[in-house]
Amino acid sequence: MYLHGFNSSPASFKARLVKERLAALGRAHEFAAPHLPHRPAQAIETIERAIEAHAPDDVTLIGSSLGGHYATWMAERYGTRAVLINPAIAPAALLAAALGPQKNLYTGETYALTAEHLDELRALDVAQITRPERYLLIVAMGDEVLDSRVALDKYRHAVQIVHCGGDHGFAAFGRYVDAVIDFGGCK
Repeated sequence: MYLHGFNSSPASFKARLVKERLAALGRAHEFAAPHLPHRPAQAIETIERAIEAHAPDDVTLIGSSLGGHYATWMAERYGTRAVLINPAIAPAALLAAALGPQKNLYTGETYALTAEHLDELRALDVAQITRPERYLLIVAMGDEVLDSRVALDKYRHAVQIVHCGGDHGFAAFGRYVDAVIDFGGCK
């Protein structure tokens, strides 16, 4: 299950790559990418419904950026596996400077990012993960939005793939799609 990032959608570049690779393996039916509302509490409700429609042991969450924050919360709550791609760590602090009008890059939806959004994000912070073997962290060290070192430290006992260079959009993600699928047990 792919969880997109802030102002993104299930049509994002990384989501499409995972979906296309699973389709090539004859497993397209196993891919899900719910559209996550901009309100964190509503996004969590959406993810919960999607997970609960399956056995949590059969779910691997793939979270990119803010989706990585959500994936961590859900992995701790449901015991699922989680692949984190340039995950947002403490996104409330990161997004505090972005309060005000927002526009989803894919859907065109407009809304106001408020202090309530930030409070909802803070409520989802996970201070320390349990069972790090459930996690695969993939970071691009050239991420201009998020400090990869923070993620490397937080998930230091998890399996890690470090891509030298790159950016937040992670154009080189295609190189790692098979590792994502292998980690999820889908190959």
